[in-house]
Amino acid sequence: MNEHEYDHLLGIETTGTQDWSLHLAQYHPYEATPYQALDALFHEYEWTNKDRLVDYGCGKGRLLFYLHHRFGLSGTGIEVNKKRCDEAETNLLRYREKNGGNPVDIQFKCCPAEAYKVDSRDHRFYFFNPFAVHIFKKVVGQILTSLKQHPRSVDLILYYPSSDYLEFLDTHTPFDILQEIRVADWYEQNENERFVIYRL
Repeated sequence: MNEHEYDHLLGIETTGTQDWSLHLAQYHPYEATPYQALDALFHEYEWTNKDRLVDYGCGKGRLLFYLHHRFGLSGTGIEVNKKRCDEAETNLLRYREKNGGNPVDIQFKCCPAEAYKVDSRDHRFYFFNPFAVHIFKKVVGQILTSLKQHPRSVDLILYYPSSDYLEFLDTHTPFDILQEIRVADWYEQNENERFVIYRL
């Protein structure tokens, strides 16, 4: 299936990209993770039905709808752009009409990433280069604080990982690389077409 066909299956609209004004330059423009990449990730990466994901820079919510549809998993999308938040909420209404789902399974919070208070139930954290590395450092710091308060195993899932993110995690955090998943066909042309998963 292509991107539009996959959206149609889920009853949502998540294609396209978006640029925005310079006052949000530290937050990167919206671009959804391609469905082909998500299929590659979840072909090799294991979930349990108790996992709960936070998608930082969730945009229109594609990842959360995909996860709920395929695995029945719950999650929270964090998005700073008000227009994108509104589009995610509209997609949520459409998704529920077409696919059902408990209202608490998927939720969206319109706020800066660093303003989100990490929930003790959050186990998986997803990043598709949503913001500048100084914000990423703050977010990882909040995740680590949450782990001290509520010890548990957590994974950080990075798609198309930036070198700044990787360098920070490798040299300044206790996270270790768990797995690297390459997107077949694309990786040969672009070595950034991969997921790098860290665990603590």
